[in-house]
Amino acid sequence: MRKRSIKIFRRAMLSILLLVIIALIFPTWTPGIKGENSISTLGQVEINGVGHEVMIRGVDRNNPILLYVHGGPGCSEIPYVRKYQQELEQHFTIVHYDQRGSGKSYHFMEDYSDVTSDVLVDDLLALTDYVTAELGQRKVTLVGHSFGTYIGTKSAAKAPEKFVAYIGIGQVADTVQSELDSLEYTIAQARQANSTADVESLERLRVPIERGEQYTPRKLVRKYGGAARLIDDNRDYMLGFLLGTEYNALDVIRYSMGVQATQEILLKEGSTNHLPDIVDQLEIPTFFVMGKYDYMTSVDAARDYFDELGAPEKDFVVFEESAHYPQFEEKERFAAWLIGVLKVLNF
Repeated sequence: MRKRSIKIFRRAMLSILLLVIIALIFPTWTPGIKGENSISTLGQVEINGVGHEVMIRGVDRNNPILLYVHGGPGCSEIPYVRKYQQELEQHFTIVHYDQRGSGKSYHFMEDYSDVTSDVLVDDLLALTDYVTAELGQRKVTLVGHSFGTYIGTKSAAKAPEKFVAYIGIGQVADTVQSELDSLEYTIAQARQANSTADVESLERLRVPIERGEQYTPRKLVRKYGGAARLIDDNRDYMLGFLLGTEYNALDVIRYSMGVQATQEILLKEGSTNHLPDIVDQLEIPTFFVMGKYDYMTSVDAARDYFDELGAPEKDFVVFEESAHYPQFEEKERFAAWLIGVLKVLNF
């Protein structure tokens, strides 16, 4: 009886091991799109000598290109973003990529200690050249989200000839100002909730935040509605990791290791080199898109930067029901706005 039990246990362990191996190496892809001229590709592209994961989707590859720059730093949106862009795929060819050292662009044994925003800007500009050549177009519309706006704004300033327009969603501005706004909001919400412990822990961070040494804890910003209100982005990630086709288990490990390798370095750079001090003029139409309740990158800090930023055409757009993810939280309104704006600019 004991020998039989041991055999059953070994078979069970072997089955589990086999499932783990399959999960780690399971092939990844992005689902196809119907249409004679559609495009739906996912794969590695060599950019500046380094493999970058690039996903391109749209019903007509001749449609205007949207090139998205993800935030984090290190937080690819490829695992889950398809669920929010079905309408946009009807009107645009949409490009997402995992930045150097992020997600599927993280390569084991690679040293990422020297990654800077300037390196990521050069990667983005080279990727732009690749995408326009691949799709036979001259320019793209650049869309940054969260920390991706730090990279996107610098890229738009460095090579405006490559872009139709720049759109910053959850726009980074003066980091200290933004974090103080976030701190005050979170303390106020904690007081309303009668959470003395949260208030006290936040107050202890005031001086480090004023010095640019600390961020308002994202766990508490999320808890009090300053990150997302109409979606659960953490749940989106988990479902994408578990059920999506673009990432397998090995890619999830890459994602986690990439965040650990690059996030702290890039956040420190952003907190000591404020974007308004770096870029005060863009030579292309510029749009800042903010959720009213965004306290990951505060609306007031973004507004102050917008008011100072020079551009031939610019607009500051606030979505009234969302926080840090208006493009997802209010996806229908966002799609309608974006289609309307870019039809004018592209045609």
